[in-house]
Amino acid sequence: MKYTAIVDYGVGNLKSVANAMAYIGQRTLVTGDAEELERADAVILPGVGAFPDAADKLRETRLDQVLLNQAGRKPILGICLGMQLLFDWGEEGRSCKGLGLVGGSVKLIQTDFKLPHIGWNSLVFQNGSPLFRGLEDGAYVYFVHSYCGYADREENVIARTQYGPSVVAAVSHNGVYGCQFHPEKSGEVGLQILKNFGELN
Repeated sequence: MKYTAIVDYGVGNLKSVANAMAYIGQRTLVTGDAEELERADAVILPGVGAFPDAADKLRETRLDQVLLNQAGRKPILGICLGMQLLFDWGEEGRSCKGLGLVGGSVKLIQTDFKLPHIGWNSLVFQNGSPLFRGLEDGAYVYFVHSYCGYADREENVIARTQYGPSVVAAVSHNGVYGCQFHPEKSGEVGLQILKNFGELN
């Protein structure tokens, strides 16, 4: 039976993601087991907290190598910090290597607005992605972050939002997707995004 694995590496809001997927009829398994991740039809990498701590956890559990091996073989979705970990480098606290699945780095948002950025912001889509099928520009989603991704290639950016400057809200490369916002906390729009992701495999 098909299922989506939600990566349990000690950093992440696992239950809310699993609940949202169950609500739309998607079978999930919360796991930190490499074999279960390899058997899964798709993978979600959640995350809350600081980039270096999460990156260290992935390396300690050797789940970083599992994700690298599965990238390109099945859909992978990084959420919030999970999206940031997809990039080459993070600059939160100390310079730290990410997974390198999306070219670029993660830096503090350069804005005069209050950080962290907490709340609902609208999306502007670009580079046409199946992740946003059925949604229109201006759809609102929920953010909680102070750092954001700076992609090396604009072709990898599939959505932006405004928080003073334009901020990368979602990325895609070779079947790997990332959402800086929390689809599991973004109402009907977020559920549609998760449903679209579930239909990729």
